[in-house]
Amino acid sequence: MTDAQPKGELPEDLQKCVEFHGHICPGLIYGYRVAKEAMRLMNLSRSRDEEVVAVCENDSCAVDALQVLLGTVAGKGNLIISDFGKNAYTVLSRTGKRAYRFSRRTGYAYAGGDRKAFEQLEAAVAANTASEEDQKKLKSLKINDLLQRPFDEIFTTCEAPFAEPPYAPLAPSEPCAVCGEMTMKTKMTLMDSGEGVCGPCLCKIQQNINQ
Repeated sequence: MTDAQPKGELPEDLQKCVEFHGHICPGLIYGYRVAKEAMRLMNLSRSRDEEVVAVCENDSCAVDALQVLLGTVAGKGNLIISDFGKNAYTVLSRTGKRAYRFSRRTGYAYAGGDRKAFEQLEAAVAANTASEEDQKKLKSLKINDLLQRPFDEIFTTCEAPFAEPPYAPLAPSEPCAVCGEMTMKTKMTLMDSGEGVCGPCLCKIQQNINQ
């Protein structure tokens, strides 16, 4: 790995996550562990369409592992990001009519118990005084910690009320009355003239009015 070398050979499914994301990092491992646990609890396979939905309370690296393993992706509309900056994820199964929310409950286990060394590395990285080697070492320690610890030590798991989200909306595209670019009809604003205007053009019109 380019950034941090975890102990042992990576599982094939994790390797696919790394290839998609571009590198291995602690954030990716969070998403990997959540996806694996959701698949275990609800007997899920990768979503071909919108059978599985992920609601992520952040836009971190973890989201990419969910996309790879669960098939919850932006293009299909079954990836919903509510960026509260919280390390929490809800995974829903439409077919099973079940949902689980996973929220991070703790920090790291100090890389096998060496708390002082771990905290010194963290402090150096936070102060921007750590060498490149120390940065890689800290990242590797975190990755190994997340891969080796029981899931329940890292995340709190709660079965959530099943509230089925709507399917991704489909609508025809029409040319914007100003720029002429094809735009989803439901995303345009209808002007007094009856013509539809796209968001960027509407902003320009409003700016001109306010000047």
